[in-house]
Amino acid sequence: MAWTWQYLGADGAQLSPATGAGEEFSSQGDAESWIGEEWKGLKADGVDRVVLLDDGAQVYEMSLQEG
Repeated sequence: MAWTWQYLGADGAQLSPATGAGEEFSSQGDAESWIGEEWKGLKADGVDRVVLLDDGAQVYEMSLQEG
């Protein structure tokens, strides 16, 4: 299984930020730990929402907005 993140802008358009684009993880926990460390940088790059994918299938979507 390959766990990946999809990055979305505020308008819903898919983005390819400098950090994380093409990054694959061996487990859901690894992917979630990584996003926990990198979300502020992704947000600074214009990412509004992220989608966790398991072999291309959507697991969940999450906002990077605080609050």
